[in-house]
Amino acid sequence: MSLRTADRNLSSLLLRYWVPAAAYTALVLFIGSRPNLRPPVSFVQADKVLHALEYLGLGLLLMRAARASWGARVSAAWVALCFGIIVGTCDELQQAHVPGRSSSGFDLLADTIGVALAPLVMRAFARD
Repeated sequence: MSLRTADRNLSSLLLRYWVPAAAYTALVLFIGSRPNLRPPVSFVQADKVLHALEYLGLGLLLMRAARASWGARVSAAWVALCFGIIVGTCDELQQAHVPGRSSSGFDLLADTIGVALAPLVMRAFARD
């Protein structure tokens, strides 16, 4: 494979897989920075359910990017979980300094559960 082909493959990999994951991460952190944000639905633990769903989306994008980048050599689930926990931790630390928001270990737990569900959802919808 020539150097030019390798550069094109890397560019394609970044654009198709990692840019969507990075954009979604930026969106998660942007939403976390909004002051006085309340869930759009109202039921017991609605915020935890929304945290899990938000991070499920992140986990799916991270797994997709990891699989495209490293295939079977690296567990995409572990990559997604590690990155997801890092993003969740940063989000919670950020929210501790945003007016009208609070930082919670239970929110981080909901984030982690959402990311951890990504491999199960991917397996459930796999076409093999």
